[in-house]
Amino acid sequence: MIGRRTLIAAGAALTATPAFAQNTEARFAAFLQGVRQEAARNGVDSGTLDAALSGTQEIPRVMELARNQPEFKMTWERYQELVVSNERVTRGRALLAENRALIDRFAAPVGLPTSVVVALWGIESNYGTRLGDFEVVPALATLVFNNFRAQFFRGQLIAALKILSQGHVGLHDMKGSWAGAMGQCQFIPTSFLAYAADGDGDGRKDIWRSRPDVFASIANYLHKVGWRPGLRWGDEVPAGTPAGQGGRIVTPAGAGGPAYRVTENFRVIHRWNQSDFFCLAVGLLSDKIAA
Repeated sequence: MIGRRTLIAAGAALTATPAFAQNTEARFAAFLQGVRQEAARNGVDSGTLDAALSGTQEIPRVMELARNQPEFKMTWERYQELVVSNERVTRGRALLAENRALIDRFAAPVGLPTSVVVALWGIESNYGTRLGDFEVVPALATLVFNNFRAQFFRGQLIAALKILSQGHVGLHDMKGSWAGAMGQCQFIPTSFLAYAADGDGDGRKDIWRSRPDVFASIANYLHKVGWRPGLRWGDEVPAGTPAGQGGRIVTPAGAGGPAYRVTENFRVIHRWNQSDFFCLAVGLLSDKIAA
């Protein structure tokens, strides 16, 4: 039997729920006002701020994903099987043949192999087919408001508003991951501001829909962070091979698995994503595409 006290407590909880929701809405509105003021100080125009922040609401799914990220336990063998799949290699070769002249326009002047550009494009967005389904501004606002790596994501939110203000993409076309990685090369907003490039000459850096802009942006990123022309990323070597001066041996599967002696250009790829698995996959996919 449900006692009277239980009913009273349940009734009180139900009564409190609308007030709690109203309080959250008020706090979120105040938070957005603070974002607006900071963005305005950083040069974002009022029209952009009106469009981007008016009516912005939290996205509960963003916080579900942020708080429930699976612990990374995949083996190197399985990771390589998924990321450097035969299907991805075949598709990469076809797309390189189709776009070689366009990619070379941006890659050749900085000594970057075209296959490296295609490999990054393939791993980041499956060659432009997986861009993320979240609108970037409300996704980032949700993360900051809920104090999830708030300092980092607040910087990304201000940067995203700058990108909108500069006219590179429309508000509702600025789609990305729950964490704000955007477009076919999955740049976070601050990386976009630092490295995105206008490859087609239309005055915008559209990494969502313009292949020239995507290829130019990937090449510009790697060039600016130190890509060395003529130097490989690395090679598989026999177990026990010394790293050599300035080199490094990477053993993704542990002591009994394959070993790779990597170079400074591997460290350049590491600037893109600080995962040895990722960097090895880029190098191996690039080699297979180029073969």
